[in-house]
Amino acid sequence: MTKKSFAVLGLGRFGQSVVQTLVASHQDVLAVDVKEEPVNEMMDIATQTLIADTRDEDVLRGLNIDTFDYVIVGIGNNMEASILTTMLTKELGAKKVIAKAETSDHGRVLKRVGADQVIFPERDMGHSIVRKLLSNHILNFIDLSDEYTLAEVVITDPNFVNQDLVKLDLRRRFDLTVIAIQHDHAINISPQPTDIVQLHDVLTVVGPIANVEKLDATLKK
Repeated sequence: MTKKSFAVLGLGRFGQSVVQTLVASHQDVLAVDVKEEPVNEMMDIATQTLIADTRDEDVLRGLNIDTFDYVIVGIGNNMEASILTTMLTKELGAKKVIAKAETSDHGRVLKRVGADQVIFPERDMGHSIVRKLLSNHILNFIDLSDEYTLAEVVITDPNFVNQDLVKLDLRRRFDLTVIAIQHDHAINISPQPTDIVQLHDVLTVVGPIANVEKLDATLKK
């Protein structure tokens, strides 16, 4: 994995989780918050930490914010600070700004002031939990857009077991592409059309969200 540089601005639960995950992936992370306590909590975790008000243009300029590969604005409880920080980072030349939004209106404003990507962690977590609860076979998924997803689907239906990918024909039946097959602890990341799907195998598929849900409904418990 190529090492990249990240500036995480705002160290609430979301920001701290992002910092910890990035550091665990051996990335360079600058963690910034206006409050001392969360910065102290990240001091032994992040590559660098700083107590600073990111609404101050001079602060962001001093951080050389334009040199980071990604800037993540995780400020959630202060909409003004979130919007102003996002706007200033883009004006100062930040390459890619990912901003956390609390509401749809907040998200629209963030996009208008320059955010390259807006995320809704609380909303998305709620959607994720409900979709998993309502699913019988989807173990995990990552939505690639509002229409497409990458999903892990466990196979327990006898009609799908001991069949090769040609016979299952998921591309024609569901417009889904199988990009990996996990059998026990072995993962085949380049499955061939003649590869056999066995009981409890996990297929990683890519395609329309609605079609993944259709596959889930088709599979017997």
